[in-house]
Amino acid sequence: MSLLKRIEQSQGQSGQSSSSPSPQQSGGGQSGGGDSSRLASLQARRVSAPITSPQAGSYFDLKTRVQNKLLAELDPSMDISKTDEVRRTIQDLFEQILTEENIVLSRPERARLFEQIAAEILGFGPLQTLLEDETITEIMVNGAKNIYIERKGKLHRVPVTFENNDHVMRIIDRIVAPLGRRIDEASPYVDARLPDGSRVNAVIPPISLVGPVLTIRKFSRNPITIEQLVQFGSVSQESLQFLKACVESRLNIVISGGTGSGKTTLLNILSSFIPADERILTIENAAELQLRQEHVVTLESRPANIEGRGEITIRQLVINALRMRPERIIVGEIRDEAALDMLQAMNTGHDGSMTTLHSNGPRDTLSRLETMTLMAGMELPSRAIREQISSAIDLVVHQERMRDGTRKVVNITEVSGMEGDVITMTDLFLFEQTGFENGQIVGHLRPTGLRPKFMDKIENSGIHLPPSIFGIGDRRRY
Repeated sequence: MSLLKRIEQSQGQSGQSSSSPSPQQSGGGQSGGGDSSRLASLQARRVSAPITSPQAGSYFDLKTRVQNKLLAELDPSMDISKTDEVRRTIQDLFEQILTEENIVLSRPERARLFEQIAAEILGFGPLQTLLEDETITEIMVNGAKNIYIERKGKLHRVPVTFENNDHVMRIIDRIVAPLGRRIDEASPYVDARLPDGSRVNAVIPPISLVGPVLTIRKFSRNPITIEQLVQFGSVSQESLQFLKACVESRLNIVISGGTGSGKTTLLNILSSFIPADERILTIENAAELQLRQEHVVTLESRPANIEGRGEITIRQLVINALRMRPERIIVGEIRDEAALDMLQAMNTGHDGSMTTLHSNGPRDTLSRLETMTLMAGMELPSRAIREQISSAIDLVVHQERMRDGTRKVVNITEVSGMEGDVITMTDLFLFEQTGFENGQIVGHLRPTGLRPKFMDKIENSGIHLPPSIFGIGDRRRY
């Protein structure tokens, strides 16, 4: 869409209050609505320039005046999707406006003003610099004035603020509108993603009492490699070799852990071991997996529209995936009755499937699977569900975020079978902490000395692992 048309659309809304929901917020706009919502956001900023203090007020007033004049003087035929060209044009017009209005700014002030205006037009406002910082892994906006980041596993408050809560709402709308999703008082929370795949969750009043809350889980532009995972101490070389053999021999794997423990990152790593000649289907709430294989089909769930219709759930996608001739099914996260259909898929010839779920440990992982299966409302007896779980799941890989901020695999556990009504499990690798030095946890992921019962399946795939991987034979030094 041309810039002229976008400005015209925004001007048509200039009479609306900035606190009123945009068409995308109230109507669940389609994927083409991102352009108009961006200019609507800019128009809203032209209407209101909040003054929180004399110094802040004069700066915001200057920024608003320059930004409005810049929008008026941009070439209407310019394609705003060509970011580099638009940025150069904005730079030239910005310098021209400052000269014409005889505005004197120091070089740092001039650079700061330009970057903020460019971020409002081309990016995500005050968040743009944080999104471009590759050392930041998570951004948390708690209302307009409280923004925190996660860096190296630790939380820090940053001196970045929005003008007011309406400003935060406009940025949220800019994120969700291109995805055909909505957020308003009737639907006050939403899951979304940025163009680079970063995961976004937004919560607004009335259920948030501190103003709009925005949480962005950033994904690295360059995904973490296998070597980096070992270097960070998240896994050992032996355990990674074992997990690679499990993926290649088509074992069903569940990756469990708490929030922010690195489950999706590990799922990306393990999925890289899938042979390139297999058909892979991924199913997610918000597409964020970064598979490198060529034959990948990505499916994404969809919330209901404003009339309460059109919802597509993870469970429906799992059922439909079975008709798409998959060789591997990867579900980003199981959190509800879709667990039953995932277990059915694993038990009906779709070996080598993988998923993640939240839990406190390997045993708790199977308990949660059982609970989520009961949510399907089939009134199945507990023993039947447990037999399905023990038959479908071969391996549970549990990951934790440690108190020093690092993420580590702490359990690699085989699901052995059933004894009576109890699912039996065998720990193959356990994390053993040996100390705490300089604020860092010291320890290793050690083998327990036990061989898994599914070793025959691995060897039948032509993969032969040395006994030393499981701690059998000569003692190894760490």
